[in-house]
Amino acid sequence: MSIKEKFLKDKQRYITAVVLIAVVAVVGIVDNFFITWLFLGILYMFATHESINLFKIQSNILYAMSFILWIVALFYPNPDDLSFLTLIIAISIMLYEKKVDFKILYPFLYPITPFLFILALYHDFGMGILIWLVFVVVCTDSGAYFVGKSIGKKKFSSISPNKTVEGVIGGIIIATVVGTIYGFDYVGFWLALFVSALSSLASVYGDLFESYLKREAGVKDSGSILPGHGGVLDRVDGYLFAGVVMVILLRGLA
Repeated sequence: MSIKEKFLKDKQRYITAVVLIAVVAVVGIVDNFFITWLFLGILYMFATHESINLFKIQSNILYAMSFILWIVALFYPNPDDLSFLTLIIAISIMLYEKKVDFKILYPFLYPITPFLFILALYHDFGMGILIWLVFVVVCTDSGAYFVGKSIGKKKFSSISPNKTVEGVIGGIIIATVVGTIYGFDYVGFWLALFVSALSSLASVYGDLFESYLKREAGVKDSGSILPGHGGVLDRVDGYLFAGVVMVILLRGLA
């Protein structure tokens, strides 16, 4: 298949990718808290909707609660704390009404809490560190794909049969090298190396977790909002685990 034929076959996928890259680039260049909050919030609401569908939950109040939570996060100095506060409130209400259904809390654990951590990453450390997260996850995904295609033989997990051990290792190595070079100016060599490596590893399992959810739900993609790419969760799964790890490591060690 020629390059032209391949492009025409996956035309929607490439166009969507270009638009996404352009939007992310604009958000990064503008570097404004409200704009970043708004952009992440749009992804957050779509991802929450997809999560509710994957978990097969019937509850309209979840949409209202998640929306209010993100609005509060615009003003509250520690966005990631809000998800735990919300969980405590939700559990307390269920216990009081004697209608305990812990399944309704799943979307708060995934993806609401990780998105609040990503917002906290930007709030606490700035756009430069958020870009670091993007580099690490992109290099992990791309590295795993190309290395896996080139030399991959051993399957990494039955949950995601397209992933290979060689590809995952290659992706983590590439992401660690690129992440260390980028992060060195912010936190020094050794911490940049450590944070990049663990965040890359976390992104692998973020992708694997979303694959597990889709398999359990019996669907190929988490949604259809992104032509050629599926849903928002299909694009941000790695960030949701890696972002949490990066926030925790930088807060504790930087």
